[in-house]
Amino acid sequence: MDNSLHMKIKPQRYQFTIFLMILLVTLARYSIPLGFSLKPYMIFLLLFIFFHLSSFYFQRLQSYEVAMLFFYFIYCYTGAFALHPESSLRIILGITLYLTCYFIMKSILSYSSPKVIEEGISNAGIIFNAISLLVYVIGLRSANLEFEGERVMELGVLVDRNYSRLIGLLEDPNFFVFYNTLFFAYYICHPHSWKNRLGLMLCITANLLTFSRGGIVALVIMFAIYLVLNKPVKQMKILAGSVISLSLLAYIVIVQLKFDMLGMIDARFEDFSDDGGSGRFELWERAWDFFSANMILGIGAFNFSDYNLFYHNDTLTVHNTFLDILSESGLIGISFFLVFIYLVFIQLWRFNVHRVKQYLFLTYIGFVLQMMFLSVIINDMFFMYIAILSVFLHSIQEEKANKKDQIKQPLETYAYLKKRTS
Repeated sequence: MDNSLHMKIKPQRYQFTIFLMILLVTLARYSIPLGFSLKPYMIFLLLFIFFHLSSFYFQRLQSYEVAMLFFYFIYCYTGAFALHPESSLRIILGITLYLTCYFIMKSILSYSSPKVIEEGISNAGIIFNAISLLVYVIGLRSANLEFEGERVMELGVLVDRNYSRLIGLLEDPNFFVFYNTLFFAYYICHPHSWKNRLGLMLCITANLLTFSRGGIVALVIMFAIYLVLNKPVKQMKILAGSVISLSLLAYIVIVQLKFDMLGMIDARFEDFSDDGGSGRFELWERAWDFFSANMILGIGAFNFSDYNLFYHNDTLTVHNTFLDILSESGLIGISFFLVFIYLVFIQLWRFNVHRVKQYLFLTYIGFVLQMMFLSVIINDMFFMYIAILSVFLHSIQEEKANKKDQIKQPLETYAYLKKRTS
């Protein structure tokens, strides 16, 4: 598609489409299993491009996107040497589908302005958290508030070691916080409207009810960085407002609803020394052992669970993206992944995103922190974030190029007139 035509299209064209796409990304639980998960937003994007193929726009790749594609190529390539090629084939098909949806998603976002995209984030986040809290409450009622059991799922509740953990519209409480990171970052960076304040309260409540230790710590660090990035007076207002809001929330939940949320959170953190991070330390040790035996190309794409089943009789994942990649694709794979992560940070800093669009910078920090506790080699929300960031950076680059042209044109005209008069 011609670039000049693309620039003339009104930014409001896909306003509802963008909102719906973001909302559908949060419905990861409701997927069709095909060896990999065919999710609602994927079906939506594939149908969308089927009917709007002529409007597809391939925006120039950022440097980190090139590194991302190289990483996925290397990661898939390691599957050729895997002992369990059927597992590698599943992840290769999944990566192909994810990347296809990524470029469709990016094309849709490229037609719109940052304001429209951010409005979609704000609205989708409120609906996602409100419905998640609703199904959590319904799930508690259905379970008759009996929290005994392990890994028992009831609507929006996961009963795990006697904790009633919120999963909402997802299947895992830890991934719930990961999906909610973008919304949380957006709301704390845009607290001046009642809608966003409501979204922030819903977001904080839902995140706390997941009892995700790693997720909560990541959000606290994000908030601390946000305070550091802003002016002292603004910091104090934000901090005071947060304390008052959380106190009111705690009063309603603990005193009025008689729900010992703080006690359960405290117990979760006290359990950390006893459960070894829910068994993560042991899984990390296994991943390191697999890497040590296959240092260059690893054990093969998506083969950790198969190796774990054979040697340790369980199919758990590594719960650490970096160790997962290291064990499955070796030094070559992790090198490309680290280059990708590094280039994202460089682009964020180079274009002053930590100042002009703080929520994108904070989301990146939150995602990287949570990657230390989750395996997210491919993830819907992470891909959507990368697409939003890419479109935003492209708009900055175009704006700078236009300013240069505006400065250059009068200078060229002046030089031409001077030459004529001489």
